Amino acid sequence: MPTPKSTRPASERLLDAAETLMRTIGLANTTTKAIAREAGCSEAALYKHYANKEELFVRVLMERTPNAGPLMAALGGGPGGGALEEALADIARHASLFYAEAMPMAASLFAEPALLTRHREGVREIGQGPHVVLDALEGRLRRELDAGRLRAGADPRAAAALLLGACFQRAFFLHFSGAEVVQPVEEFAPALARTLWAAIG
Repeated sequence: MPTPKSTRPASERLLDAAETLMRTIGLANTTTKAIAREAGCSEAALYKHYANKEELFVRVLMERTPNAGPLMAALGGGPGGGALEEALADIARHASLFYAEAMPMAASLFAEPALLTRHREGVREIGQGPHVVLDALEGRLRRELDAGRLRAGADPRAAAALLLGACFQRAFFLHFSGAEVVQPVEEFAPALARTLWAAIG
């Protein structure tokens, strides 16, 4: 049975409110004052639990989108007995779905340069940012290279950028042009992994 809103911890109510607003009106239009009001808290209470709005955004992405956890778990893996091509397909599937869910929330920032600058600075303050996923995949591929599971001379950074860039592009096309112009993710992810593996495996 759901816990009544009034008895839930303020930190959870604030996260709920941030998610609701970011999904409905976008990140640029979501203020800390609006989040606090939606949660039934004071703005001062928000800052007792979260460093800034950017921390709330990162928490919404990482805790409230279903593919974030599996994606980060897959990126944190290391050399093992499993087929790396299958692992890359799994990463591509989760990354594609994660970007597709995150993009509408963040897109409004790009229309307002001053807000984008503040967001960039706020995310940097808490040690986060979109590069974290790229860095994690590069690390995963570098561990595979060190274990002798990638072709000598393979570039883990470039390979990570190719895979994630394709996933991000699919999310952009999905939102801009519609589902009919993108390959279904269950076909797209293994095809992408197979092509990348042919180059670095």
